[in-house]
Amino acid sequence: MTDQHSRMLDGLDFDGRLDALERRLAQAAAMPLPSGHTDADPDTPEERWQAPQVWAHMAEFIGYWHRQFESVIGEYAGEPVPFGRTKRDPARIAAIAVGRHEPVEQQIRRVHESLADFRRYVAGFGAAEWNAVGVHETLGNMDMERMVERFVVRHLDEHLDQLERLGECSGQAELRDPDG
Repeated sequence: MTDQHSRMLDGLDFDGRLDALERRLAQAAAMPLPSGHTDADPDTPEERWQAPQVWAHMAEFIGYWHRQFESVIGEYAGEPVPFGRTKRDPARIAAIAVGRHEPVEQQIRRVHESLADFRRYVAGFGAAEWNAVGVHETLGNMDMERMVERFVVRHLDEHLDQLERLGECSGQAELRDPDG
């Protein structure tokens, strides 16, 4: 590897996966807003969301985790840096409650803008950034690869799956990426 930036240690294709997620986001944004509620989350069974809540959460969590990653990288000096939140975090809950009342178009724009900012940020990572380690309250020690995978890539995928299931219940087309 000649380029030391944006290369993950185990070769995970974050760029390709984020491209696929962006295509799914665009498909979801182009569809009529589905009705109904998401399935209950096993960890927080009281959280059954409508589509505007899903969009509100996606609109806030990318920026939240971006700032958390900046903090971990900035503070990392060989010892894991505390970071993150749990699903019961009051600021997370409040952001979803407030955001659900914003126009969905505004939330969609924030998702795309936050993801573009995040992608530019991660593109500048070298080995030192990818090797920074944080410690999460419930998940323990995590290097930056695992953090990006869990809190941005997989997290977006999970919420797009929710929108997809809501769309299926509303008789809408599937949001799965045809290339992946």
